[in-house]
Amino acid sequence: MHKHQNSAMADSKTLLENCLYFTANALARTITRLAEEAFAPVGLSPSQAFLIMLALESPGITPTELATRLHLAPSTVSRLAEGLVRRGLVERRAQGKSAHFHPTAQGKDMADSIAAAWKSLHRRYSDVLGEDTGTDLTRVIHQSCQILEQS
Repeated sequence: MHKHQNSAMADSKTLLENCLYFTANALARTITRLAEEAFAPVGLSPSQAFLIMLALESPGITPTELATRLHLAPSTVSRLAEGLVRRGLVERRAQGKSAHFHPTAQGKDMADSIAAAWKSLHRRYSDVLGEDTGTDLTRVIHQSCQILEQS
């Protein structure tokens, strides 16, 4: 390789390692894979599990509230919710022009399995990163996200 090509490769490696966009997306892909593996035995995606948890915590939650709390587009929330309605885990109740989601008995029965999957995911990344590093990383990412969304 020419010296210029080696320099360009080194520069791109440095850029990738120091680019928040690239590293955040790489982290998101990795943690998504781990989360999907943790939730496979439950038969839910992590996002579906969060939606059920929010419906359990706040029966009658609206799609707008779900989208805000889950940091997802309303269309994504609708798609997730419809899948859960078809599976009988949540039900949609119309109140005027708006929809409200409530957990069904079958959805409520999944609460322990969902909690176990979250604990499994937490244990898996804490075993690799260390408990304190995982906690600190989560806190810093959450705070950064809030700050960037307000700008």
